[in-house]
Amino acid sequence: MSLAAALDVSRLPDYAYDWALIDVETSGLIARRDRILSIAVLTFGPDGIQTGEYSTLLNPGCDPGPVHIHGLTAERLSGAPAFEQVAGRIGALLQDRVMVAHNAQFDYDFLAHEFARARLHLPVTQRLCTLALNRRVEPPVADLSLASLAAHYGVLQTKAHDALDDTRVLAGIFRSSLSEAARLDVPLPLVPCPPRQDPQFAPNPPKTPCAYRNPGRPALGGPLVQGMKIAITGETATSRAELVARAVAAGLNIMSSVSRHTSALVTNDGASGSAKAQRAIAEGVTVIDEHTFLKLLGEVRPGTPHESQTPRKTPEATTPEATTPATPPTMPTPTPSPAATAAVADVPALRRPESPHSAKPFGRRRVLILGGTHEEASAARARVVELGGAAAINLSASVTDVVLFPGGELDRRMARITALELPVHAHGWLGSPTSEPADVPTRNDATPDVLPRGGVIDLPTLHTAGHWHVSASWAQQTNCEIDVVAFVLDEDEQVSSDGDFVFYSAPESPDGATRLLCDGPTEQTIAVDLAALPPAAHRIAIAAAIDGAATFGDIGAVQITLAPGVDAPAAAQATLDAATSERTLLLAEIYCRDSRWRFRAVGQGYDRGLESLVRGYGVDVA
Repeated sequence: MSLAAALDVSRLPDYAYDWALIDVETSGLIARRDRILSIAVLTFGPDGIQTGEYSTLLNPGCDPGPVHIHGLTAERLSGAPAFEQVAGRIGALLQDRVMVAHNAQFDYDFLAHEFARARLHLPVTQRLCTLALNRRVEPPVADLSLASLAAHYGVLQTKAHDALDDTRVLAGIFRSSLSEAARLDVPLPLVPCPPRQDPQFAPNPPKTPCAYRNPGRPALGGPLVQGMKIAITGETATSRAELVARAVAAGLNIMSSVSRHTSALVTNDGASGSAKAQRAIAEGVTVIDEHTFLKLLGEVRPGTPHESQTPRKTPEATTPEATTPATPPTMPTPTPSPAATAAVADVPALRRPESPHSAKPFGRRRVLILGGTHEEASAARARVVELGGAAAINLSASVTDVVLFPGGELDRRMARITALELPVHAHGWLGSPTSEPADVPTRNDATPDVLPRGGVIDLPTLHTAGHWHVSASWAQQTNCEIDVVAFVLDEDEQVSSDGDFVFYSAPESPDGATRLLCDGPTEQTIAVDLAALPPAAHRIAIAAAIDGAATFGDIGAVQITLAPGVDAPAAAQATLDAATSERTLLLAEIYCRDSRWRFRAVGQGYDRGLESLVRGYGVDVA
């Protein structure tokens, strides 16, 4: 099998790698809990020649999970080897190769946990996701599932959810995707794998969520109240585990750090100089000793339970209602810039038109803006959306037109645009638009709602059971990196614990309901399982921060998309590019109001770094 039948990747340095294509079937979706049931690995050289193949069933030592999906019963798996028995052979195939998979973070996470259980090193330093690659290429397909891409690229799929057959299908899709990426000069979305592949890697057990709202600090000499946030520091006569267990049983919320929202710090030495003690003094947090705390535990007053966040049912086909979003969080520390806040008003949701390509002249156009000042490019993208089109931020197969401002002719993509014979227009073209030509291809996917800054849509109840993916993407950068983060917030716009701050070094909330997916240097995703959120969760705020000296004025537009699944078509999208001097940008939020979950495109910038936003939401920053 040739991975590059029409493409000699060995002659293209940016594409010439040794590859290990992989697929796993699992007993569930949570890597820290579930197990791999079967695995297949195919290896290829830069010339596209297959160099190795291995597949096997695995005995997980647990219930195999959804047999109706993968067909792997406990009886079929009973005589198979355990993962640790074949880990060495799998590791040898992955060694010194780029790991490739469809939804690669899923496969990588499961491999990382399996290798950690076997106390072995996972030899993967880079991975590539064919989902992310095809999001950059943007082929005209209904969705980006393996089956849809196989049909589009003409790859025969004979047995879905069979690891070996899926890997062979993946090889065909990858071959065609590489060819299309090379045609468009799209950089490969290679992801450096995080340093959690250490054999000692093991996630902390999930924290039991507190069922009560934080009532604040106790009055002098007064009782503790359920929901109060309690931190403990220093030596105690009672074991730390017992203190925590008794506090949790009493309805208190045990925190790992101290912030201005901490109700009390328990310590036998308030002058110890520990970080928690120093922060408690600085914030005016009540300090009590162990003896007093134990006495107060016996008479904790009832607290106020968190409001139920069970959304009411809404039909799939219902047009999103025009709604007024909840008030954005008030954060005393971060100071948004005037330019960023001016346009962040409560904007009603856009209604889906009767016909996705009606009236407006740019109904099926996707326009790439090159050159000009930041303000000119931003206004041009807004004009494209006003005309009914979509503003592209990267060159892909879906781009229909290019608009040039002064300096745009120097963009590195112009050579490829010329070779592709894409229509190139002067910026005045947007002032007197013509209807889209008849040869603009009709895409198979549903047209997403295009939201302005502040735009809101209701989240319908879908078969995906509340699994939503919010993705942010931007143009390739060379002088900085961009990190997407999320905060799971309660009614008071505060995190319930530091674990509710999801970022690169802590990519999953304690309950697994909110996760960060890194899909490449130009795209990151926050995945939210609404059904698994703790009762305190009222809002998930999603932000981006720049690691480096650049600002979002230098970065340009950031596109956000909302989709009901990892490979599903977008339900909504927005282009955010009004930022200028800001280094932190609040992108979007999923929030509950009147028992209904909603999505809002925000686009509010902050001149200060991420630390100010983090502190504003109650996360302790060392």
